[in-house]
Amino acid sequence: MLDNKIIVGISQGDINGIGLEIILKTLSEPGMADICVPVLFSSQKTVSYFRKVLNMDEFNFHPLRDLSQLNSKKTNVFNCYEEEVTVEPGKGTPTSGKYAKLSLEMATEALVTNKIDVLVTAPINKHAINEAGFNYPGHTEYLGEKLGGGQALMLLCSDKLRVAVATGHIPLKEVATALSIDKIYSKIIQLNKTLQVDFGIRKPKIAVLGVNPHAGENGKLGDEEKQFIIPAIEKASSEALVFGPYSSDGFFGSGTHLDFDGILAMYHDQGLIPFKTLAFNNGVNYTAGLNFIRTSPDHGTAYDLVGKNIADASSFREAIYMAMDIYKNRHLSKEISVNPLAISPIKKERG
Repeated sequence: MLDNKIIVGISQGDINGIGLEIILKTLSEPGMADICVPVLFSSQKTVSYFRKVLNMDEFNFHPLRDLSQLNSKKTNVFNCYEEEVTVEPGKGTPTSGKYAKLSLEMATEALVTNKIDVLVTAPINKHAINEAGFNYPGHTEYLGEKLGGGQALMLLCSDKLRVAVATGHIPLKEVATALSIDKIYSKIIQLNKTLQVDFGIRKPKIAVLGVNPHAGENGKLGDEEKQFIIPAIEKASSEALVFGPYSSDGFFGSGTHLDFDGILAMYHDQGLIPFKTLAFNNGVNYTAGLNFIRTSPDHGTAYDLVGKNIADASSFREAIYMAMDIYKNRHLSKEISVNPLAISPIKKERG
């Protein structure tokens, strides 16, 4: 922390997407620099280019090459590179992948060396960054390896909805073979701990979704529920308040999801489609289960919106707030372990 404010590191994402637009819009909001110390991993030239394109001449920042020289009253821009970079709005290119990778790597290094307190990542184009030598399916897998603490859990969050996935960025045809009792059990326990420590929920109530239509309908539509999911729920029931398996369509369609603090979906789209339908504008992607805190907006590069100056920064703003909340809740959790009389989780501070 600096001047008792959380240092929020930000990776720039794909320079040809809406990343820097939503970053600058968020960081230019009145009061943002009063509640945290933003550090954008980009370059002075790149930020100046976008400031001009977005007609944000009033946006001031502090360029630096040494993270020991942060300005606690301004947005800091850490120069990851000095060269001029060609921006091609709305296109995934080798150049956009190269500089997204560089920014992410340097921001991650700053996080693990405690130069920043939390990390918020702007969207990347997976194909472009893979072409630049980034050999991971996405942010979650990369940060799961770099940040330590256990297996990364993708958790999509809003004020009223938290959806985790048992399997991440894998083809749908591989989902069933990727499931096991131990895997589902470990995700339930991990989600339970995250809800307690990172979100301050003392006794979280967790729902587990089935993988087949109608949760298998007693084996008629698939037996993964009987083989893996139900045994995993039973195994975890002595350690967590966990229920299911539920059929995803009826579960979300009837509003049953509002009765739970956390939901474990079996695969990516099963959880993310209802989440983004219900909470797209303010949803946050949180990589739970690690030693360090990383959040991101719940959307991608949105190439179709680039250059129009209409991108909604709400999700990115919420990602910053959530990273700060989790950081405070983790510290509060440590205090509670020493002093059981310590009280409720810290609420959001907004300027």
